[in-house]
Amino acid sequence: MNSIDVVIKGAKLPNGTVSDICIQGEHVVDVVKDYSGPATHVVEATGCVVLPGLVDLHTHLREPGREDAETVLSGSQAGAKGGFTALSAMANTSPVADTAGVVEQVYRLGQEAGYLDVFPIGAVTQGLRGEALSEIGAMADSVARVRVFSDDGHCVSDPLVMRRALEYIKKFDGVVAQHAQDPRMTVDSQMNEGIVSARLGLKGWPAVAEEAIIARDVLLTDHVNSRLHICHLTTAGGVEIIRWAKARGIDVTAEVTPHHLLLTDDLAGSYDPVYKVNPPLRTEHDVHALREALADGTIDIVATDHAPHPLEAKECEWQEAAFGMLGLETALSIVQKTMIDSGMMSWEQVAERMSLTPARIGRYADQGQQLAKGAFANLVVINPTKSWRVDRDLVLSNSSNTPYHGHELPGVVEHTFFKGKQTVINGEVISKGAK
Repeated sequence: MNSIDVVIKGAKLPNGTVSDICIQGEHVVDVVKDYSGPATHVVEATGCVVLPGLVDLHTHLREPGREDAETVLSGSQAGAKGGFTALSAMANTSPVADTAGVVEQVYRLGQEAGYLDVFPIGAVTQGLRGEALSEIGAMADSVARVRVFSDDGHCVSDPLVMRRALEYIKKFDGVVAQHAQDPRMTVDSQMNEGIVSARLGLKGWPAVAEEAIIARDVLLTDHVNSRLHICHLTTAGGVEIIRWAKARGIDVTAEVTPHHLLLTDDLAGSYDPVYKVNPPLRTEHDVHALREALADGTIDIVATDHAPHPLEAKECEWQEAAFGMLGLETALSIVQKTMIDSGMMSWEQVAERMSLTPARIGRYADQGQQLAKGAFANLVVINPTKSWRVDRDLVLSNSSNTPYHGHELPGVVEHTFFKGKQTVINGEVISKGAK
């Protein structure tokens, strides 16, 4: 009998079955009750849960142009440590990823890093200015095969431009990922509009600024029969609009970030800019609605909106600070804390929301596969009974703007496999990526 490269022993699959997973080369070659044959390497995973490799549909890797905040390499390492085997790199780089040349550069940087798949997201409009469409066709036909287009960080606020984008991406089976924020209703806004913003004297960011764009765009999507994805949904009202759209059969999907599942606008009372994020942290009522919507499938996926910033962009007064926070290394733990440990979701649902469905939305054929014979060996082994303390000085990102510094979080990523090669061993990222 030929020796298997790797056997993961005694892990619990998402459906609760305890099995051994056999890996040969880049693929899973068997999932059996008790493998007793030869193996080059055995990973003891008793008491652990194994999931398909996580897929993030919303990551800011900053390269090219902002390597002081993050690079494709450092972001890939942070992603691997968090259990991810695929990241979707947002287009708000410098230069903007609005041409085939830039998306191909990002794609190749991901291949060179070798820790996971990096799928570039193309800008909807040139320079993210919301005016003329970008080179959508050229990016779709490039080696990067872009299928997700977004001006994230900016809303495509012109309805005619948004309609044209939704029509154009149909030719490539693409999707427009909208940053839902009416710019005229959020000029100089600093945090969620409500009781806390009034008390702190910070200009409020009304929920309706998000909800109005969501409502407009689901109607446009229905009108042209296209695909729409709503980035970082944050409000209870937005949840109801998405629920209504799905009931009508409109092809819309939505994501929620881990931080919007846990944190609330009360934290702005500290005036610590680590809690300043776009869209802003909302109320306890919104958080509850988001959790329920994720559990019942109204919200399709969890996406990190990992947004690294250099120290000087965050360690300043609130009004001058940049929006955004880190998310890759903590995402799975926050989902366990808010959704698994609360009893609202199962591990099987986590696999759907953080791997299978985001891969389907992004059209990432080699990712988001069930753990079965013939699948690519992209997987993560997590010990849900262990906990760990977040230390901003130890994160693998080039930045340190995590809102969870000092927090004890459940769930430790013990091992990550990318196409059969280990990128994380016993909780530590290997020094050289899988090639």
